[in-house]
Amino acid sequence: MLQANLTGESNTGTGNATLFSNTSGSFNTADGRRALFSSTGNNNTAVGFWSFQSLTSGDNNLAVGYFAGANLTSGSNNIDIGDQGVAAESNTIRIGDPTVQSATFIAGISGTAVGGDTVVVNANGQLGVAPSSERFKAEIKPMDKASQAILALKPVTFRYKKSIDPKGAPQFGLVAEQVEKVNPDLVARDAEGKVYTVRYDAVNAMLLNEFLKEHRKVQELEANAVRQHKQMEELTAGLQKVSAQLEVSRAAPPTVLNNQ
Repeated sequence: MLQANLTGESNTGTGNATLFSNTSGSFNTADGRRALFSSTGNNNTAVGFWSFQSLTSGDNNLAVGYFAGANLTSGSNNIDIGDQGVAAESNTIRIGDPTVQSATFIAGISGTAVGGDTVVVNANGQLGVAPSSERFKAEIKPMDKASQAILALKPVTFRYKKSIDPKGAPQFGLVAEQVEKVNPDLVARDAEGKVYTVRYDAVNAMLLNEFLKEHRKVQELEANAVRQHKQMEELTAGLQKVSAQLEVSRAAPPTVLNNQ
């Protein structure tokens, strides 16, 4: 451990070949065989057998677990806990092995009220917030008739199986397989390619489009009704004028012609 260290300071190495290649890096902690074996950076912490063993350059990285961060070759500000990481990435947090862990339980979330944006997860397990800015979009065009697909959807009531919700609370929503038959773009799939869930955000956008289309129709009907009402008023006024003229004609004395 620390066999090559020349000018680095405040380093701690525990285990065979830890910080083996470090020459000038400082404030590193390696615990476990070959932890930080190739590293020459600063402020890195690796705890576990072969953790960060391929990392050559980069600072402020943290690895915890067997082979944690073992794939990381360069990069800074990464946290790899029970995950082997990805070569040459930075500013990334990876927790758990996607080929092993299949469920996540985190205390302090359920039942805790907070404000903010809705967090989503993509097919690769990455967390984030779906952006709406045009900076992130391409091929933007009006939805037009594409939203008519939702008119064929069949909302249902249901309860999740006890393995998912032991309390069996009543639920309201859609069945993904049924939605797929209407529009495959409205469902998401799992790692095996099987239909998994409905993209309710997309359904909501389609609902909004259909609502706006119907709203415009109502506005047009109201505008037509106003025009027709005005025309009726004009016709009524005209009829009243003609009627008044007829009344005047009836009330006038007859004209006597003087024949000489």
